[in-house]
Amino acid sequence: MARNRAYLDYNASAPLIPAARDAVVHALKQTGNPSSVHQEGRATKAILEAARRDVAALVNAKPDHVVFTSGATEAASTLLTPHYVMGRAPMRLSRLYVSASEHPCMLAGGQFSAEKIEKVPVDGNGLLDLEHLRALLAAHDRSGGLPLVAVQAANNETGIVQPIAVIGALVKEFGGLFVVDSVQAAGRIPVDITTCYADYLILSSHKIGGPKGVGAFVAFSDLVMPKALIRGGGQEKGHRAGTEALPVVAGFGAAARVASERLKSGGWPIRNRETIERGIRAIASDAIIYGETVERLPNTTFFSLAKMKAETVQIAFDLAGIALSAGSACSSGKVGPSHVLAAMGYGDGMGGLRVSTAPETSEEDIALLLDALKNIVARRDRSKPAAADAA
Repeated sequence: MARNRAYLDYNASAPLIPAARDAVVHALKQTGNPSSVHQEGRATKAILEAARRDVAALVNAKPDHVVFTSGATEAASTLLTPHYVMGRAPMRLSRLYVSASEHPCMLAGGQFSAEKIEKVPVDGNGLLDLEHLRALLAAHDRSGGLPLVAVQAANNETGIVQPIAVIGALVKEFGGLFVVDSVQAAGRIPVDITTCYADYLILSSHKIGGPKGVGAFVAFSDLVMPKALIRGGGQEKGHRAGTEALPVVAGFGAAARVASERLKSGGWPIRNRETIERGIRAIASDAIIYGETVERLPNTTFFSLAKMKAETVQIAFDLAGIALSAGSACSSGKVGPSHVLAAMGYGDGMGGLRVSTAPETSEEDIALLLDALKNIVARRDRSKPAAADAA
């Protein structure tokens, strides 16, 4: 990164890593269609299946249970449906229970109608209210179909990590299906589909240094699968029609392989987050760091400054050469408070600022961030109270 800029928005999108770029370029040079049986088709099929193995390995799944999509949003739209199939027999899910702090693509509810979607509250730390979920599942009328529960492994704004295995065990106790949005967690903390009681995981390539425009859903077992959202040819075993986007799939596989290797060698360090949060506390004692007493992703800090709107502060950081987000980049362009903070009980409308780093984030990047924060806070403190309130 140029020294006059620091990129601290990895939760929005990670820069394309060299291994993924090389895989994309190699795949672009291939001629065949992966569904063709001739030599050229077999060569591209081999690239496709190698990527499938690498993505599966990232979450300890079986390669045959990985279904490539155009991204996490399509994966969510496919999985959040009342219509599942057990073998060839239809299986109905009558209600969706989704945490109130979910990503917008999960809150949208996929193919469920609005009256069939129930938001489950979170506490002030952003953790799912397990007792409330238990009460909802206990009251669920199974005569109309089974419950479907959808929860993020780690929140995209706050980085708060949910107790997924505990939630999954509760869902299984009541016979439901469990969808886990592991977009932010996968590659940053260990995610194992065999131990978290998830029936399905959602993944995204560009969060782990792969290309944009590709994601996947991963099934624990292929005995029960959602009815295909996109129908046509028999690609992806009939679960997602359309010729696979081989170059970006290959890049996704390469990024997943690198992410797996990084996790095995020690994972993402927490030192950057600790340094940033010490600096925030030293510069602005009135800052709020959300979820700081519970488990969070090692790379994510979500904070707000008193009497300053997040959008205003984000612009100031950008002008100072710092790329970070005010809330989720997937909600860019909206005006108003973060729905995540609202779900956590912070309703003042000031919003939050998300700093998200990577292992390669340098001390100089962090120094640029904290120097910019000093200047922003100094300007705030020099202004008149009325002006600060209007900022």
